[in-house]
Amino acid sequence: MTALMRKVAAEDVNVTFEDQQKISKFAQNTSRISELKEEIDVKKKQPQNLEDACDNIMLADDNFIMIPYQVGDIFISHSQEKTQEMLEDAKKDLQEEIDTLESRVKSIQWVLADLKVQLYVKSGRNINLEADES
Repeated sequence: MTALMRKVAAEDVNVTFEDQQKISKFAQNTSRISELKEEIDVKKKQPQNLEDACDNIMLADDNFIMIPYQVGDIFISHSQEKTQEMLEDAKKDLQEEIDTLESRVKSIQWVLADLKVQLYVKSGRNINLEADES
């Protein structure tokens, strides 16, 4: 009977305010990672659009044609060469944004790994911190 009582006591974990804070932080960071990954997926599609625009500009026969380039809500006409430079700069900026977002995801993953260790040490199998795949 003593072994049974120890098993029940081991499974009955007291959750402190600090544990609740850690669980909340874990949930918030998990949600943030999902948002960042979605944003990365969207941004990873954009370089191809910029590359296609560059290719279309190169195919234009007239070197003196003015090409509209969107800046905010307006379009500004530039030369073919200037527009290509702007598109190349936009691709570089986009890649930097993607790299920054991926770096943020990695840093959040480190925080999550640390929180998992702390929470699993305290709660054992009584807590599930794995993401559902459904």
